[in-house]
Amino acid sequence: MGLTHVFGGRSKAPELEPIGVIDIGSNSVRLVVYDGAVRAATPIFNEKVLAGLGNSIATTRQLGAESVERALEALTRFRAVARVLKVKNLRVLATAAVRDAEDGSLFIREAERVAGVRVEVLSGETEAKLAAYGIRMGFMAPDGLAGDLGGGSLEVIDVARDQLKHADTLPLGGLRLIDETGDKIDRALPIVDEALARVSWLTAGRARPFYAVGGTWRALARLHMEQTGYPLRVMHGYAIPTREAIEFCQFVRRAKKVTSLLGIEAVPRARREMLPYGALVLERLLEAVAPSEIVFSVFGIREGLLFGLMTRHEQEKDPLLTYCAELARLRSRSLAHAYELCTWTDALFTGEGPKETEDERRLRHAACLISDIGWRAHPDYRGVHSLDVIAHAGFAGIDHPGRIFLALSVYHRHSGSDDGRPDALSNRLRLVVSKRTQKRAKLIGAAVRTAHMLSIGMAGIIDETRLVYEGSKLVMILPKAHAGLNGERLRRRFQILAELVSREGEIRVAE
Repeated sequence: MGLTHVFGGRSKAPELEPIGVIDIGSNSVRLVVYDGAVRAATPIFNEKVLAGLGNSIATTRQLGAESVERALEALTRFRAVARVLKVKNLRVLATAAVRDAEDGSLFIREAERVAGVRVEVLSGETEAKLAAYGIRMGFMAPDGLAGDLGGGSLEVIDVARDQLKHADTLPLGGLRLIDETGDKIDRALPIVDEALARVSWLTAGRARPFYAVGGTWRALARLHMEQTGYPLRVMHGYAIPTREAIEFCQFVRRAKKVTSLLGIEAVPRARREMLPYGALVLERLLEAVAPSEIVFSVFGIREGLLFGLMTRHEQEKDPLLTYCAELARLRSRSLAHAYELCTWTDALFTGEGPKETEDERRLRHAACLISDIGWRAHPDYRGVHSLDVIAHAGFAGIDHPGRIFLALSVYHRHSGSDDGRPDALSNRLRLVVSKRTQKRAKLIGAAVRTAHMLSIGMAGIIDETRLVYEGSKLVMILPKAHAGLNGERLRRRFQILAELVSREGEIRVAE
């Protein structure tokens, strides 16, 4: 696959038109405004109001006057926000609470008047489809089961790369279970088991990843991070082995008081009440499915709607490389130079050089693209600054080890072989990735560090040089036109690079 395809071309950035999505859920009403319907979409506004429309649906079948008032007030503000941001395409979605309430149609009429646009009440099937699209938006070629747990319902979907094989909607949302059981979690256990037993195809997820969507499950992941001391506090792509996840869910739902759990301060107060119920649903679901692991996603139905609005060409772009190219365009000295680095470093992994997998090649290209985003920082802090930005960036299509590899690669691009202070984030991140990943990060960092010393970050230099293996040597061949760029610091950096591939370095001017 060529670079132009996976990066989505090298033309200038398209003119984007903001798209707003209002999600009227069972627990919250949220507005997210994206910069456009593109693969590397960026949220430019994100706000939610906890209206609690689904608080009493199970027992009263009504939305409740106070909840409706809060929701309509939120819609009034969100309409004004959309006007300020010049959002011409504003979509409003309503899910389980409005769908199931007897007074749902009355609320919809009032909501449409306040919001000024039509409200789309999603069927369970459509909600599941959008959740699956959200998984496709957030992951590279996902292949597993996905579950989207809201306040009113649980959508379970079989996502096999670009196919949606099965989908079911179950009345297992946290608010619904609290209402239906009178907040007695022991009463919820048979309800959950009975509902899951009706889904005959859950075993299709055996030994495949399970993608977890929804605020309650993300809160559970955050609590797990706190209790295990995990160093990277990024929800998207956070993964837990299945058996460990089941045992943790059991621990949470059996706790006498959720507020007594270690690290509970990291969980928003509004989520704490539903945490044991979310843990129960996840525990029983994982027991039924037996996936290879659970992977948490911050991409859900809102991102799924955005994905559905894209062209097929846009959907097929690599989400990680597209994002990195856009980041390079915005923050690097030269996007063209970033592309040149991808090709220039290819030579290190050909012939007698070290081997890499297709995914490692993809991550190397991503590291090259974003290698110069910290150039405006003070020279003494470029490494640490870049590490922090990249480790916590809004990437899609990457797992946590890959994210850490990118951060460490660019850290070494600026800091060389210096491992930083003992309390540096770089040292904590190393603890959760393999020695191979650490070594590759140093190698890519050294290669980019060498290239920047030669090219000064400008395009048109390194693409005229060549890297070749000659027996025990790694040779960089310079054209005569660039011979003057050879110097002591370049030779020193190139020697470090050569040593990382077990060679002696030589810089040679072409005849």
